[in-house]
Amino acid sequence: MLFLSLTCSAADQEFPNAQISSGSITAKILLPDAERGYYRGTRFDWSGVIQSLKFKDHEYFGQWFPKYDPKLHDAIMGPVEEFVYNESAVGYDEAKPGGEFVRIGVGALRKPDESKFQRFKTYDITDPGKWTVHKVGNWIEFTQDLADHNGYAYRYTKRITLDKSHPRMTIQHTLKNTGKKAFTTSQYNHNFFMLDGEPTGPDSAVAFPFDLKAEKPFQNGLAEVQGKRVAYLKELQNGETASTEFQGFSKSASDYDIRVENRKSGAGVRIQGDQPITRIVYWSIRTTFCPEAYITMEVPPGKQTKWNYTYTFYDTRGK
Repeated sequence: MLFLSLTCSAADQEFPNAQISSGSITAKILLPDAERGYYRGTRFDWSGVIQSLKFKDHEYFGQWFPKYDPKLHDAIMGPVEEFVYNESAVGYDEAKPGGEFVRIGVGALRKPDESKFQRFKTYDITDPGKWTVHKVGNWIEFTQDLADHNGYAYRYTKRITLDKSHPRMTIQHTLKNTGKKAFTTSQYNHNFFMLDGEPTGPDSAVAFPFDLKAEKPFQNGLAEVQGKRVAYLKELQNGETASTEFQGFSKSASDYDIRVENRKSGAGVRIQGDQPITRIVYWSIRTTFCPEAYITMEVPPGKQTKWNYTYTFYDTRGK
């Protein structure tokens, strides 16, 4: 079992949260709040931040980072999502210094005098939009309405449902363009898995339905591609990173089918998306390993787009 010495954790103080359960799965979800929320950074979507998800005797998420600050770009937990396109944000390139641009799921941000967008930077938020949350038993739904900012506006809805009949979680998304300008964006789920707190290493398994083609080898011989899977050759230590980008996927949504397991603890999850993959980034450190599959969408004014991710949880030991 992996233990961290943390400067501050979510357990040290209570943040706005809600719990949903299906009987077999229980999830504690941190709520968006511009004043008191656990996460107030400007990289990740504020909705659907899962601090804890338990299935049987397994824990899938938790605090993987050593330092907590509500405005730190990666001080966040769970299957969290980011909207980004060509390493930029909606309206950023046309905004002048002092003007505004948009990060979906966060709000409108102030553009400083800088040469290019910095996705890991925390920007000043000029308008966090209006968040509404509804929760009923086994599901919770978030809606963010952002009013017009330089022609960009949207209604973004995310519903997380825990299936009562199967060990399954579905994340449903709807993004409607309520502004005057069209926008194109990519979105992905970072999947900060911490399977039972075990360290990333030879017991960590990640598999795809297609042969992986790494754009570059993993650093320092820590891991390698073996056909359709990522294999760790040694246990990662503090300060070590194993990351790369993958090709090999087709234009079919059936390739969005990823299995993540820890053989020692038996925790496993299958992630399926209903849209074609446009990019795959893979990133891992000692405390977490993360397949990040991107999808891309174009949303004209007055139109909306929908997409879903399904997580099926299981025990590799057959329990």
